Amino acid sequence: MAGSFLTAQGLSPEQLFEIFDRIKILKQDMKQRRSLRVLQNKVIGILFEKPSTRTRTSFESAIVRLGGATVYLPVGDLQIKRGEPIEDTARMFGSYLDALVARVYEHQTVEDLARYSGIPVINGLSDLAHPTQAICDIFTVLEVKGRVKDLKMAYIGDGNNVCHSLLMVCALAGMHMTVACPEGYCPNLEILKKAKAIAQQTGADLAVIEDPKEASSGAHILYTDVWVSMGEEKEEKTKCEIFQGYQINEALLEVADKDAQVMHCLPAHRGQEITSEILEGPRSIVWQQAENKMYGAAGILDRFVSSEHLF
Repeated sequence: MAGSFLTAQGLSPEQLFEIFDRIKILKQDMKQRRSLRVLQNKVIGILFEKPSTRTRTSFESAIVRLGGATVYLPVGDLQIKRGEPIEDTARMFGSYLDALVARVYEHQTVEDLARYSGIPVINGLSDLAHPTQAICDIFTVLEVKGRVKDLKMAYIGDGNNVCHSLLMVCALAGMHMTVACPEGYCPNLEILKKAKAIAQQTGADLAVIEDPKEASSGAHILYTDVWVSMGEEKEEKTKCEIFQGYQINEALLEVADKDAQVMHCLPAHRGQEITSEILEGPRSIVWQQAENKMYGAAGILDRFVSSEHLF
């Protein structure tokens, strides 16, 4: 799995900040429409089991702007749908492609793709992790605040894949993070344990509690995600009842730092996990965060796929 980016756990703090530096440079270059050849003669597959707006568009746009080419691979059009083993499909991808971005249901799928393809695989989302999202998000915090060390993020809501990756990246960055979630919806304990081990080395403080107001007290960043993720539609009624009170609104902003900003990985359900007024208000950096997904994708592709910057 050398060269793959399946979770943020394999990064060192130094490597994380190297990626941030590269994202900053590539953002400037891409905004100025400079001709970039980072991925020249590279063909990147985009394998998606789940629908996507930002992850697909950001990666495809980044690949093209870096001089590469893309092949979109919806699972419904592949032999996987008819029962072909993932290892057989992966071996063929390894023969045809230089790298693969995969958005899947089960994390084991990206593990298998990386194991059998022999090419770099980037996890564009799995049930366990969404590392590219977290990289882009903490880069956005760095861009807005000028630093991440010793800042506090309050994550309000479901301890899901996005939460897992944010815990890991915050730990690497030396950024404090408090997760507020209902009982039974806390982050994976093994991931939390691994993130806390990293945090001990960087000075980050990670915590999981139930009270959103307590988590938000003094926070520099308030972050949320949908209450009901893709694949959980049958749980929608139950989760919407359980998560009442886990909403970013004026009441939470009042107890946060006076200069606190609000983030959401999108899509947002206004009136559930966040109010429309907050999402569209002056404290929201959600749209800057969303735009940065393309530049973040470029930085990650540069680091894991470009022959010049492989770890």
